[in-house]
Amino acid sequence: MSIDWITVIAQIANFLVLVWLLKRFLYRPILDGIDAREAEIKRRMAEAGEAEKKAQAAEAEFRQQQKQLLSDQDAVVKQALRESEDQRDSLLAEARAKLEQEQQDWHKHLERERQKFTAQLQRTGEETLLELTRKALRDLADESLEEAIVRHVSARLRPIAGELSDAAGDSKEAVATTRNTLPEAAQALLLADVKSLLPGINLRFESDPQQSPGLVLRVGGAQVAWTVDSYTEEFDALLNERMAAGASGRIQPTGT
Repeated sequence: MSIDWITVIAQIANFLVLVWLLKRFLYRPILDGIDAREAEIKRRMAEAGEAEKKAQAAEAEFRQQQKQLLSDQDAVVKQALRESEDQRDSLLAEARAKLEQEQQDWHKHLERERQKFTAQLQRTGEETLLELTRKALRDLADESLEEAIVRHVSARLRPIAGELSDAAGDSKEAVATTRNTLPEAAQALLLADVKSLLPGINLRFESDPQQSPGLVLRVGGAQVAWTVDSYTEEFDALLNERMAAGASGRIQPTGT
């Protein structure tokens, strides 16, 4: 059997042309399509990865914001509680201060009322004592309160004559003041007593309608008084003591 080399060569040439054609027009587009598809897949996967990273970052940021929000809310709640407690303490302190002030005002009011009542009672007692003294002097000695004081002024001045002399200093005048003008006999008696006990001191007489009944003697910077006010000091002290004792006696402790 003989071989037709021309035919063989033609077949080989045809096969090579077919392979070239397939590679040129079939395999290359397919390979290029596959490469393009792989590139697209890689690009999309890269985009998906980037999107996932962005999503994770957004989730982390959201969680951080949520955590910060919760922290801020907690801080706001704590601040509101502190302000509420401060306001409560302030209101309580204000209420206590107001209550204490009201109690102090009430005690002051009671003290004023007690002093007013005591002063009124004292004035009533003084007036009553004065009237009784005047009546007793008129009934027993037919003289005024001032005249009765003048009759005993020598005995009253003798213990303090040295002090009055020192208080007079360079002054050579003494002033005797009474509510009403002293009778001449009483003036002469008092003048004699002052000259006897305080030599070199001239006595001058004055009257003062606003003065309490009695006698006030001023020598230099010193002053001695024998008036209803001075006589009622002991009465006033005794009256206050008795009133205080009576008030404490009315406050009894409660028991069961």
